[in-house]
Amino acid sequence: MKRWWRPRTLRGRFVLIMLLGVLGAQIASYGIWSWQENRERLVRLDTLSRHLAESLAATVRYFSSLPYEYRHIVLDQLRDMGGTRFFVSVNDHRIALPSTSGGNAREMVAANLRDGLEQELGQREMYIGFSQPGDLRVFNNEVPLAELPAHWAHRSLAITPLSTPILIVQMPLEGGNWLFVATSLPMAESLEDATWLSGDRLFVSMAVLLTVIMLSLWGIRRSTRPLSILAKAARRLGDDLESPPLAERGPRELRDTAMAFNRMSERIRHQVEERERLFSAISHDLKTPITRLRLRAEMLDSPAQREAFIRSLDEMDQLVKGALASVKGLDLHETASAIDIDALVKDLMEELAVHEGASIHLEGHAGWLSAKPLALKRCLANLIENAIFYAQHVDIALHRDYEHIVIGISDDGPGIPQAQRERVFEPFVRLEPSRSRHTGGSGLGLAIARHIVRAHGGEIYLKESIAGGLNVRLSLPLAH
Repeated sequence: MKRWWRPRTLRGRFVLIMLLGVLGAQIASYGIWSWQENRERLVRLDTLSRHLAESLAATVRYFSSLPYEYRHIVLDQLRDMGGTRFFVSVNDHRIALPSTSGGNAREMVAANLRDGLEQELGQREMYIGFSQPGDLRVFNNEVPLAELPAHWAHRSLAITPLSTPILIVQMPLEGGNWLFVATSLPMAESLEDATWLSGDRLFVSMAVLLTVIMLSLWGIRRSTRPLSILAKAARRLGDDLESPPLAERGPRELRDTAMAFNRMSERIRHQVEERERLFSAISHDLKTPITRLRLRAEMLDSPAQREAFIRSLDEMDQLVKGALASVKGLDLHETASAIDIDALVKDLMEELAVHEGASIHLEGHAGWLSAKPLALKRCLANLIENAIFYAQHVDIALHRDYEHIVIGISDDGPGIPQAQRERVFEPFVRLEPSRSRHTGGSGLGLAIARHIVRAHGGEIYLKESIAGGLNVRLSLPLAH
């Protein structure tokens, strides 16, 4: 089962492995860094909030100790002087704060303030919360913070821009008044929970990934290019045994591979040449004794013995001719060129139909194909002649798609049993009792046809035709 996410090329798989490794390393390092940064942020806020509780407790004690009639005088003087660390006012009621989003940092700061104030001031009623500057109103909830004179709170609420939360503590005083204390934290931005992937971090991550992709594609392309060259050389060797050897250069591994490939191709050429010479020599040498035996058989006195002897010699002569035809059919030492398949099939139809007198019908279109002309013509001639010999009517269908040319040859003959369809591709195998109306043939046609088709990178299939005969299907790749 194919996996859609798995690249088909080695280059793509290398890039995928590197991307997954870099992405995994980035996620792991970013997670560890974020965890450490968040822990250090909480530690800093914890220390700051505890010191803030001590200062806030001193401020509360001071204003609580002032007589009622002096509180407003002291507050006015402090505002005129620019305020203190805290913005302090006395209200006649508690100001209800708008609800703001919480978070671990805010909850920790509020808890530390409460614990510190209770430790310094004792158990008493208090309200601790946070407010956004735009929502905060002071002086009995009547004056927005933004409308205060700048010098009144330039130390306690000096926030530019007004976006970070403000800490607010409210406590009841004698006489039904409420002490209102507000301040901005020096680390106000730390109160916001850190986002997992901010815009800046996303930009950095994408920049790193794009850099890795480009460097990976460049490096892997250079590293895998020799493999592509080796694959092309192997395909050329399959088409032409006389193809030039690979250049033996580059890193040691590539040089060793090129040398091994060149030695292999040279040995294949020698073996093929030796096989051809051997078959040709044997076939040629057998012709002379067969001819002598035929002459001696003609001088036999017994007609029965003479006919049996000559019949055996005819069979032997046919085997010798078949061996020569096999060697000639498997000899593909020719250069590939562009072939018009439609014209080739039409020429074979006209030539064979005249000699055999069979009915042949052609349909479809195949177009041009780069192949070895004589070898492909021999392959198609064997198959069409075989169909004509065993049937009355033959249909040839041509089809072309983006990757292959398909040639189908169907007949209405006796067909081939399914159990024998693979066996008929073996040399000298004939199914005479089940297929032939006549005698003849050496059983090499299908064997030679399959060898030629496979030498072109294709395949040949046998199945039953619609008319009950045999359907031969050739599939030839366009780019081989």
